[in-house]
Amino acid sequence: MTVYHFVGIKGTGMSALAQVLHDMKYIVQGSDVEKRFFTQKALEERGIPIFPFNKENIRPGYTVIAGNAFPDTHEEIQAAYELGVPVIRYHRFLGEFLQKFTSIAVTGAHGKTSTTGLLAHVMQGAKPTSYLIGDGTGKGIEGSTYFVFEACEYRRHFLSYFPDYAIMTNIDFDHPDYFANIDDVFAAFQEMAMQVKKGIIACGDDEHLQKIQAKVPVLFYGFGDDNDFQARNVVKTTEGTSFDVFVRNTYFASFEIPRFGDHNVLNALAVIALCHYEEIDLHIIQERLKTFQGVKRRFSEKQVGDQILIDDYAHHPREIVATIDAARQKYPNREIVAIFQPHTYTRTQTFLQEFAESLQRADQVYLCDIFGSAREHQGKLSVHDLQAKIPNARLIQEDDTSILKQHPHAVLIFMGAGDIQKFQEAYEQIIHL
Repeated sequence: MTVYHFVGIKGTGMSALAQVLHDMKYIVQGSDVEKRFFTQKALEERGIPIFPFNKENIRPGYTVIAGNAFPDTHEEIQAAYELGVPVIRYHRFLGEFLQKFTSIAVTGAHGKTSTTGLLAHVMQGAKPTSYLIGDGTGKGIEGSTYFVFEACEYRRHFLSYFPDYAIMTNIDFDHPDYFANIDDVFAAFQEMAMQVKKGIIACGDDEHLQKIQAKVPVLFYGFGDDNDFQARNVVKTTEGTSFDVFVRNTYFASFEIPRFGDHNVLNALAVIALCHYEEIDLHIIQERLKTFQGVKRRFSEKQVGDQILIDDYAHHPREIVATIDAARQKYPNREIVAIFQPHTYTRTQTFLQEFAESLQRADQVYLCDIFGSAREHQGKLSVHDLQAKIPNARLIQEDDTSILKQHPHAVLIFMGAGDIQKFQEAYEQIIHL
């Protein structure tokens, strides 16, 4: 039996896939840089070996699964080629692996991770379900009926997948270091849609998704009247959200979710539509929706003293709006403070005005330096360009977060896709002193 060696095992998708294979009794190990990542914990709990990068890690008889961040010139990938060891890129391996199950790809510019997590949680209540979530969480169950996975559009990686179903949450311009414009993004999703084998569940409130063509049925969900699955009578409280679902204008059922913001209603609608199509028992859907605890780095809350600290992956203007609005729903009487770390120079440059507008929904804004990507050049842009567009915005450094103490009883939202968590950790240490 081969040993699956993951080059870059701490990546979110890679870590999750390693967990899935390990759970299904495959022999798994991997290598990565020695810096600690939040994805390590689940690997260590399973006893999956993690080595520092070294060409000596590669041996005959192995199968190498290579993370997309690492070029063919990487020392371990080179060693594999020299030994005649098969090297398979992450998305290609996953594309072949999921053919063993009824597979459901969850894709979209925003909301992929939360929707994947929710769908996996609900379907597990009905039938054995394996899943791979982009927050680094994976679970493999031998003999699974379903395989639920997050499918990323970046660099068109999702075109390696031919799933039975696809949930498409939205189409938006992001990853400006790769996609030319919104038409380029749409073309990628359109190509993906033609690869789906049984059905597509798409958000009909999204103007771009309304134009999607496919060889299979496309069911639309959303708040608008012309959707196949429509949410009506939405009631928002500080405890969560409840709503009625109408299927083609006929009342279907009522649902409650312990989540906040319109985006979470849409995510739940997508899951309800898919489960309805697969004839999963209504009571299972209703009960499982109530018990979903969320996924990592998506509105992850903790109370520290009299403040609420929220860790969130929001790194696009639309995501920032959704996160701040959700905080307002849950904490209507508290000051909302945004601590934002822009992610990549290209994205910050492209959406400079939109970032400024979305962040102004908070009562106070603090900005961290831009978190650059290894794939891009810095250019002349700096966080000061964003600060200039936001009245009263202040800069904050990791080694001095004490200014946040000036907001007693506030909700502090630490947002970004880089290493914004280190600012939250630094602040928590000051509070605990």
